[in-house]
Amino acid sequence: MKLKSVLLAALLATTAVPALAQTPLPDDPLDDRSVKRVERMEKVVRELRSIVFQGRDTGKPVVVQPAETDAQILSLGERLGDLEQTLQRANGQNEALTHDLDQTRRALAEQKARSDAFEARLAALEARLTAMEAAAAQAAQVAQTAEVPPPPAPPADPALAFKQARQFLLDGDYPSAETAFAAFVTNYPDTPRTPEARYWLGETLFVREAYGDAAGSYLGAVRGWPQTAWAPDATLKLSRALVALKKPADACKTLDELAKRYPKAPPAVVSRAASTRVAAKCA
Repeated sequence: MKLKSVLLAALLATTAVPALAQTPLPDDPLDDRSVKRVERMEKVVRELRSIVFQGRDTGKPVVVQPAETDAQILSLGERLGDLEQTLQRANGQNEALTHDLDQTRRALAEQKARSDAFEARLAALEARLTAMEAAAAQAAQVAQTAEVPPPPAPPADPALAFKQARQFLLDGDYPSAETAFAAFVTNYPDTPRTPEARYWLGETLFVREAYGDAAGSYLGAVRGWPQTAWAPDATLKLSRALVALKKPADACKTLDELAKRYPKAPPAVVSRAASTRVAAKCA
């Protein structure tokens, strides 16, 4: 029954459309909206005719597909939902990035504050160092310009003069000891203690690396190869001063005399003599 009604409507539509098409148009044409309505009605009629003929030819129930517009609206709705979800995710990511950015800014501000404090401390330390260097330079200048008091006059007694020079050496006052022993050698060149005074004078010169003067003092001390407790060490120091003066051949000859003249030298002297032979590259 329903199919008959549809067929009847389709037939009426097919007959009415040609009649409408054959009716002459009035002089005043239709406006654009009326034309579009007519075109939509014709499209609907064509679709109905297709449905009717489909049911007549196949004898099967007619399945009416959703209109194209409805499918597009459904697709647009799904896309709109996807866009809303994407926008929500983007908003969440934006909020997280904003939070991270705020934390980074706070960390940078704290780091800058610490850097400024460190630079301030460094500037203060540099200022203090500059002041200390200026004070030290001024003190050194004052010390250079100050008058150095002359050393005390050596005692008239040779024994007392030697004792005084030896005490300077024991106290670690090498400049005073050097002056005292040099005065002793000059004032008392022929006393029994003069060779020993030359030995100790060589020690003070060796300490401040005046190797040439030290070698001369040691050589004067061991002249005649005295059999004393300090003689082996004086001979060893002479060889070491010669090595420092880049005279290895003379150093090796001196070491040979040390072994020959003082065969019972202390073990410490013998050990240092062996290392000096290596330094001098003795055969």
